[in-house]
Amino acid sequence: MVVKGTVKTGAYFDSVTLMIVGRELSAQAGVIDAAVVMGTAENLAILKSSGLLCPELAKAGDTDLLISVKVKDEKSATAALAEAESLLKNVRKTSGPESSYNPKSLEGALKVLPGANMAMVSVAGRYAGDVAMEALRKGLHVMLFSDNVPVETEVELKEFARSKGLLVMGPDCGTAIINGVPLAFANAVSRGSIGMVAAAGTGLQEVSSIISNEGGGISQAIGTGGRDVKKEVGGIMLLEGLRALAEDEATKVIVLVSKPPHESVLKKLCAAVKSVKKPVVAMFLGADPKSLAGSGMSFAGTLEEAALAAVALARGKTAESALRGLQARDEELGETAAEEAARFARGQRFVRGLFSGGTFCGEAQVIFRDVLREVYSNAPLGSNKALADAWKSQGHTVVDLGEDAFTVGRPHPMIDFSLRNRRILDEAKDPETAVILLDVVLGFGSNMDPAGELVPAIAAARKTAEEAGRHLAFVCSVTGTEKDPQKRSKVESALQAAGAKVLPSNAAAARFAGCMARELEKAAKPVG
Repeated sequence: MVVKGTVKTGAYFDSVTLMIVGRELSAQAGVIDAAVVMGTAENLAILKSSGLLCPELAKAGDTDLLISVKVKDEKSATAALAEAESLLKNVRKTSGPESSYNPKSLEGALKVLPGANMAMVSVAGRYAGDVAMEALRKGLHVMLFSDNVPVETEVELKEFARSKGLLVMGPDCGTAIINGVPLAFANAVSRGSIGMVAAAGTGLQEVSSIISNEGGGISQAIGTGGRDVKKEVGGIMLLEGLRALAEDEATKVIVLVSKPPHESVLKKLCAAVKSVKKPVVAMFLGADPKSLAGSGMSFAGTLEEAALAAVALARGKTAESALRGLQARDEELGETAAEEAARFARGQRFVRGLFSGGTFCGEAQVIFRDVLREVYSNAPLGSNKALADAWKSQGHTVVDLGEDAFTVGRPHPMIDFSLRNRRILDEAKDPETAVILLDVVLGFGSNMDPAGELVPAIAAARKTAEEAGRHLAFVCSVTGTEKDPQKRSKVESALQAAGAKVLPSNAAAARFAGCMARELEKAAKPVG
């Protein structure tokens, strides 16, 4: 294996262009992996962790363009780097002047749309704080899509916004639904009486989609960015979002979604909830239910539970009434999993979860801790163990493919399925792999043909296993609605036709996969 790179000094391309070129380069014959990125310190660190940093790139600067390829031999390296040059030249040739006027500044944008009350900011992290503050000073709410924003800047922005009665959603906020408008990665859901505040993008998507699919609807869904619930930020926007929904006449039930807030943040939140006269459902991923005792919030253990509890409360029923049906469903899944486990060959015993959504990766770990003895991940929760190598599974493994090591120079895995498809084939070759667990996230911004991308990979993986005399189970969940551009039922039908077991939620899919793996663990355990 050979890693080669080149530096193009002072050559700037926008991130979308670089992602497109990187994806096309990775698809070239002989290329194992590739990245085309600007030479920021963050990108250099990611290249190093991905095994794509070679000596030629180590001294590059922020304004340098870096091209790196991992290939099988020197000849392939030369061909790949030449192809990268060609792809970049073609991009420059085809990027002619736009027919419509595109403002070059916030000032110019406000002249075009003077009635705007929100700005979405997506620039390099080092500049994002200044742009966001400019928007706040002009009286605009901000959705800060950018990542790599210093935490000190985040606190400054949010404290200023709070003083002005404004929201800062982010940094690294990828999902929101405001006044019925899906922003960034979001789904086409029905309007209704359930409001959300979420520090987890795919968590927001899952809960809002299930609510809509169950006949409920969303009033507002406010993202905060994942760091908001940490001690350093203090839950500023979680609390501001809660206050806004408490005052919103259209909102009758409130759902909070995040990883467990820091103890100091949770204390402030519990105090704030006591003054809210509306039902509040809290899904804090992996939290101890006892931590919410006496808070006035209804505890939900999974995203699915949070959604169903909110729908029940919006209809005047109890949150507990929504969960009784889930218990019966989960018992049935356990029985079916035991029957399925008999189909695997001797030695097959591990579940491999390949997730495009980080929240789903975490939720699967929470569910697995009740059924499996030892789980590895590149984003471990609780007592789970860190993978020695994020690119290689060991034992029961759940991987967040949206982590930096996998996304350098590539679109997010909800857009680009190529890396996950390669990983699916790698897992199929492992004689110990029994179950491959997948999330499929629909909506605006996501891949427009997820089934078309996944089905060939599933077919190839099943063929590989069958030729080796093994059965390979695929378990999937599809996050989305019938109104999404991809149409949920169409995607589910295609996956089922390919032989995948499609469950109604990520929680259900993880539980089913975990139960199968548990049965295989029992069978592999020596008697006596």
